Amino acid sequence: MKYDVLVIGAGLSGLSAAALLAKRNLKVAVVDKSCCPGGSCGSFKREDVFFDQGSSMLFGWGEKGFNAHRFLFNCLQEPIDIIAHPLLYCVHYKGEKINFHADIDLFIEEVAHLFPSQKANLKRFYADMEQLYTHVMVEHPSYTTPDETDRKSAVQAMLSHPVSYLRFLSYLNKSAKSLLSKYFTDPAIFSFFDKLTSTYCYTTVEESPAILSSVMFVDNHVGGSYYPAGSSLMLPGKLEKVIEEQGSKMIPNREVVRILFSGNKPNGVMLDDGSALYADQLIYSGTVWNLYGKLIPAEYSEPKRRTWAARQVPTYPSVVLYSVVDRTAVDADALAVEMLVGDPSSLNEEEVTVYIPSVDDHTVCGEDEHVVLAIGPSFRNWDGLDAKTYQAQKKEEIERLLAVVARRFPAITAHVRYTELATPKTIERYTLKNGGAVAGPKQLLGNHMFKRLHVRTEYPSLFCCGESTVLGTGTPTVTTSGIAAANAVLGLRNLETFVHRSGMEQYVHLLTPPYTADQLYASDDERTRSVKLKARRCQICERPTCCQTSSLDVPSLMRRVMVGNLVGAKRLLEASQEEDYEGLQSRCIREEAVDIQSVCSFLSEWENR
Repeated sequence: MKYDVLVIGAGLSGLSAAALLAKRNLKVAVVDKSCCPGGSCGSFKREDVFFDQGSSMLFGWGEKGFNAHRFLFNCLQEPIDIIAHPLLYCVHYKGEKINFHADIDLFIEEVAHLFPSQKANLKRFYADMEQLYTHVMVEHPSYTTPDETDRKSAVQAMLSHPVSYLRFLSYLNKSAKSLLSKYFTDPAIFSFFDKLTSTYCYTTVEESPAILSSVMFVDNHVGGSYYPAGSSLMLPGKLEKVIEEQGSKMIPNREVVRILFSGNKPNGVMLDDGSALYADQLIYSGTVWNLYGKLIPAEYSEPKRRTWAARQVPTYPSVVLYSVVDRTAVDADALAVEMLVGDPSSLNEEEVTVYIPSVDDHTVCGEDEHVVLAIGPSFRNWDGLDAKTYQAQKKEEIERLLAVVARRFPAITAHVRYTELATPKTIERYTLKNGGAVAGPKQLLGNHMFKRLHVRTEYPSLFCCGESTVLGTGTPTVTTSGIAAANAVLGLRNLETFVHRSGMEQYVHLLTPPYTADQLYASDDERTRSVKLKARRCQICERPTCCQTSSLDVPSLMRRVMVGNLVGAKRLLEASQEEDYEGLQSRCIREEAVDIQSVCSFLSEWENR
């Protein structure tokens, strides 16, 4: 099969690139090992509970700041509802709870309680960083990566605030610690900033490039933090919707095992079932290690390049605890995101970020419960374990993480309804992130920015996006890399690229929490809303019993209906030619079966207008 563009990987970066290219009427195929798109921003279900696989706090949706997600959805002209957290998050540090306010002055007051002698320095530091951020990032919005920045536009922007730009560029090869040292005299405050950088980009202030941390320290306050209304399933689902509505294709449950070459030019991929797909251009959104260690045959790459890739330093391996608890176990003052710091002087396994999306989104679980996720580093050995030892170690890790969370929510261990754990091995199996390094390679000083994978590779037909590229980890940054990769392909084809224009129509609708069940699909007509709510009861089973003997992928159909992708859902139904809807429903695993018959009947009658 031949396409215009093949995208390898359906994480946020790959989906963003594919959706933009499809919007320009290119024939695109997105190949992913998983049954559901999204990668680390994907979701899964247990009963009526939605769990975020990884990303549960998203930046980049605000009206100000580095708002790559907002720009993307405006370009795609795809409406999406996003919950704005009233407080960004909080950090529990040395027995104090520090709330991260949008108002930087309020935030400084909280930090100053810990470091009273540094209050004036905090004000000076944040004033300088905010001015720099405004001059460089806000006044001249550019939704591309540094390696793809247009020189003419960059010069024009630089001339508007030459001092700020020169100062910003001077941070390129300096550490965040060297930047902080110009402002702060108390050594203890460096440990606090260490925790911020390790949370944002998995590096310490000594490792972090100042050019990135200077933006990071301000951006979250200016831009805010957010959650997709209805669960994080909505974000990749909306991108998939655009891709399929434009006539392009999603290919799930298939792993790319090799990039194919014609001469010295990548021109296709080999899949794990032995089939091949071909395209004029390829966009790869996975890790640098898999690209040069597995996908590009050794005869088509230089030994020096393979060695460089292998030496990229990974971020630490992570574990994720997924749990459902009684609503009474979480106090009324809890935020949707709370960061728990263990030892202020070093990184250890007690450094856990707790996500409770049900604080602001009441649709992700029942009214009498909360979804609690805990994500943190794991320094245990998970390799080479037999099944019994592996399961025992998982149980120990669940108990350890619950004990860490219980320091913040003491009643939680007595009110647990359900737990599940993703180990580094689980993360690698589902997302192909080597060793469970959830953030890919470290943005490590000396191996950062331009020393990482670029959007354009040494092969003119192969492009890259995602966490291994120039901007590194985080949902706005990987989305930006996807935008840059799409524009690089469009430029090569002499097609119109996607650039910021003043007065763009806005498609991101910001909502004030709590988001409740009566708001779900509220803009739909009564029958469509009813069908979407019925589809939402589907478990999105990996090994579904309902369609074992059918060619219809019921979970994928239901997932598409949940996010409003009726075009994609109907296409699945028509391709299967399935007519025994009642038989499918009779094999549903739920005690009260999902109403598959009503959903499929609706789709068979539905016409896209």
